[in-house]
Amino acid sequence: MYDLIVVGGGIVGAALACALADAGLNICILETREPQRSWPKDEVDLRVSALTRASQCMLENLRAWPRMAEMRVSPYTAMEVWDAEGSGRIHFSASEIGESDLGHIVENRVTQLALWEILEALPNVTLRHSAGVAELQLDQLPGVVMHDGEQLRAKLIVAADGRDSQLREMAGIGTKGWDYNQHAIVATVKPSRHHQRMARQRFMPRGPLALLPIDDGRCSIVWSTSPQQADELMALSDALFCDQLTRASEAVLGEIIDVGPRGLFPLRLGHAQSYCLPGFVLVGDAAHAMHPLAGQGVNLGFMDAMTLADVVIDAYRTGRAIGSIATLRRYERARKGPNMAMLAAMDAFKRIFSNDVMPLKLIRNLGLDVANRSGVIKHQLIRRAMGMSGELPSLARVRMH
Repeated sequence: MYDLIVVGGGIVGAALACALADAGLNICILETREPQRSWPKDEVDLRVSALTRASQCMLENLRAWPRMAEMRVSPYTAMEVWDAEGSGRIHFSASEIGESDLGHIVENRVTQLALWEILEALPNVTLRHSAGVAELQLDQLPGVVMHDGEQLRAKLIVAADGRDSQLREMAGIGTKGWDYNQHAIVATVKPSRHHQRMARQRFMPRGPLALLPIDDGRCSIVWSTSPQQADELMALSDALFCDQLTRASEAVLGEIIDVGPRGLFPLRLGHAQSYCLPGFVLVGDAAHAMHPLAGQGVNLGFMDAMTLADVVIDAYRTGRAIGSIATLRRYERARKGPNMAMLAAMDAFKRIFSNDVMPLKLIRNLGLDVANRSGVIKHQLIRRAMGMSGELPSLARVRMH
């Protein structure tokens, strides 16, 4: 019998488990596969995230950041966004608000491994690999039945099993959303010019192209475009793909001279109609899926995890049921609004910029230029992008280590 069973040991589930284990709860994590333990030094994971200052603060408090820095974190000190269909552009710099950086580009496997190494050393955490859940039970005592028939019970079941969450489906929680009719190509590329620690994003009618700086001078790209163009780009030789990418990036970093393996992901927006039932709760991508154009998905997931940790720890310490609907609704109320606002903002961005309708072209170019010239708007945008505005959960706010 556990206090919590966390289904999904990815970076959000692992961060939640770390936070709750520190408070003394007895936790079981079910994950289908172990994290990658090692990789060639010059290889960059296809999946990277732009971690905000709030996420960094949380990872420092969970004692994971030093190990991550040892593996590789890539700070970026500036960001530039511009429109392919006009002259509008906006430039952000960390120095404008007296900060050393705007955030870090970090490979997902780096974050996951650092968190897992902490969990593996904790006596009150049980890690189960290749353990598939066959059935979810939400009667008097919540539990799961494994594919081999084993039954596990807990006071609270957490679904942290991603965008296509099986647990969410088993719980009968529906989602609202739509496909974007866009696919994202991800790869690591080598430009002929150094990125100077600047993240860049160019908006084109078929979708945005992001160039995210890796500390050795390479960039991780996220190129969102129509499914048809994505298939055509995936079929190109490396040399021809580099040519197309040089053109799509307006050669802002000179020629793209090399590209690693390419991955392709369909994009969609999704939002769970409810985040909780008695004894059951959703976090991260299981609760919400969004367009990757601002790289905010993982940061939202971390804020879910830390808000849920605050709520569960408070209930645990005051003797209230951690799986009661009253406890879990506190988490849902705190997170649903900010998550919906971010989903709506990213969706609006995608719609305003991914088209070539003339009035919208004029409005968005004017908007970029006005924001770029207005110190107040710009500072607010920078602080929001860094996760430094609004109500933050305790682990994302206080530096304890």
